[in-house]
Amino acid sequence: MMKILGASIGSCVHNVGLLNFLEIAKQNNYETIYIGSAIPVDELVREIKKHDPDMIAMSYRLAAEALHNLLRELEEKLKKEKLMDKIFVFGGTIETANEARKFSFIKKCFDGSEEIDEIVLFLRGKAREKENLSFPQTLGERIKFKSPYPLIRHHIGLQSLDETANEIKKLAESELLDVISLAPDQNCQQFFFEPEKMDHSQDGAGGAPIRTKEDFVKLYEASRRGNYPLVRCYAGTTHMVEFSKLLKETINNAWAAIPIMWYSDLDRRSKRSLKEAIKENMDAIKWNGLNNVPVEVTDSHQWALRVCHDAVEVATAYLATFVAKKLGVREYVQQFMLETPSGLSPRGDIAKMIAKKEIVESLQDENFKIYRMVRTGLMSMPADLNAAMGQLSSSMFYGWALEPHIVHVVAYCESMRRASAKEIIESVKMARRAINLAMRGIVDPLGDEWVKKEKERIKEEAFMIIEAIKGLKDDNEDSLLDVDVLYEAVNTGILDAPALKGFSVAKGAVKTKIIDGLCRCVDECGNILSEKERLFTLLGGRSI
Repeated sequence: MMKILGASIGSCVHNVGLLNFLEIAKQNNYETIYIGSAIPVDELVREIKKHDPDMIAMSYRLAAEALHNLLRELEEKLKKEKLMDKIFVFGGTIETANEARKFSFIKKCFDGSEEIDEIVLFLRGKAREKENLSFPQTLGERIKFKSPYPLIRHHIGLQSLDETANEIKKLAESELLDVISLAPDQNCQQFFFEPEKMDHSQDGAGGAPIRTKEDFVKLYEASRRGNYPLVRCYAGTTHMVEFSKLLKETINNAWAAIPIMWYSDLDRRSKRSLKEAIKENMDAIKWNGLNNVPVEVTDSHQWALRVCHDAVEVATAYLATFVAKKLGVREYVQQFMLETPSGLSPRGDIAKMIAKKEIVESLQDENFKIYRMVRTGLMSMPADLNAAMGQLSSSMFYGWALEPHIVHVVAYCESMRRASAKEIIESVKMARRAINLAMRGIVDPLGDEWVKKEKERIKEEAFMIIEAIKGLKDDNEDSLLDVDVLYEAVNTGILDAPALKGFSVAKGAVKTKIIDGLCRCVDECGNILSEKERLFTLLGGRSI
């Protein structure tokens, strides 16, 4: 057990912040010793020698110049007494903390702008250093290490490789992110293994121009500092198994994000047919599962981004989870993309997402662990920066109702431009504040009868869709793994979305509308069409 000695030094009698810090340390298995306020330097040195603590926490909230004199005196006496091997931390105002940062023997300064989880993570990190343990480098271990606080994730992919690497260094050194997602450009995602097909006039479009295995290694090495965040990467849109192998070898991919149906002629992000894509994507999901890489199957929010109605989004979440489990995945990430499509009400959004949570987690067992990840939907982010800050904070606050293990922060500037480390750090701080407030206690959404009713309605309709898909072959659940069955689910229109009309293998014939804060299926007149009615008509009168 590590030992902390705490004191307000010099003539400073302020001690509330220090006592709070010591209490947090005690809750994280530190032994704490508080020796008082207005402690002279000589007395502090005597107490350090007497108690032999691992860490000394000093507080001072008065003038910066006076603090400089105190710390210079303290540094001289610590050197004389050979006590410089201790961990010294400082807490004060922004003014005094900035002064304290000028002294190299002080390892960490807190100025009151930090969230509680940042303090907890610092303490846990120092405890692990004493035990010669590094920050956990697998998803499950990292979640356990940070609990009850969620992992914070953000993505980055700037116009050049060097710029991306430099910003990754800043993010790791900030120690505010637990997961850095690499965003390669479309040339990389589609043609990494066929570079002769790249249109180099499009280099850097949508992400970083990663071209070689060594480029991935370079970006990973840039993250090996600070709190050593996990690193992951967007999947390729072709050569899915090869891309999975590459990411595991180069960046120790924290988890793979692979669709079942997308990156095909469903969305035209590759030239693969839907059937080819389903087969290849499933092979990649299976490879990651067999090689102990956690997997996120991204279909449900891909459908939502095309303005599908709520039952289709939730049904495809169940379908994706079922497929992943059957293909041997043991750790599964379920993403909840909030405010997608745009226009949902918070209570409608939460009703849908709790339906998704319950239907997905019905598949969880001792051999199949599900991690929840929430994020703000990019479609709903306004182009006004201040309004986007409000959108980010509010969605993270009510998203806590899902009790996520991971929070995927979307920078407030991303509806206008790519985010650099500066905007990412600012956005993370906004999200963390909203989350930490919500963690103090929010109203249970299922206490609202409307939310409970709509959640149950969405689940019931989602299972109707699943049964309709099974009915395309022999009503056996394993038919959900059949490439031909999944293709027919799209071809017949069981799975459909309005935004796919006119350019996709999907029909795009379904109509949807935001009604009472939910995305509902509607008829030609704009009236709500129940899923039972939609499927009955679609399947030629066959009941579900």
